[in-house]
Amino acid sequence: MARVTFREDRCKGCGLCISVCPTKIIEFDQRLNVKGYHPAIVTEANMSKCIGCASCARMCPDLVIRVEK
Repeated sequence: MARVTFREDRCKGCGLCISVCPTKIIEFDQRLNVKGYHPAIVTEANMSKCIGCASCARMCPDLVIRVEK
């Protein structure tokens, strides 16, 4: 099973990762990070749906996302 982690404190909420996720499991968190943005997250309930393609990590301009298989 693949696992996606986000450095939520560095996320600026651009949504590029959300737009490229083929399984549509990435969403914006309701709470704000230290920069005042809604960071992208994958909930534990959706983590099992991750296919480990790393499209989100490649798209992120701030290197916030890490995908492990």
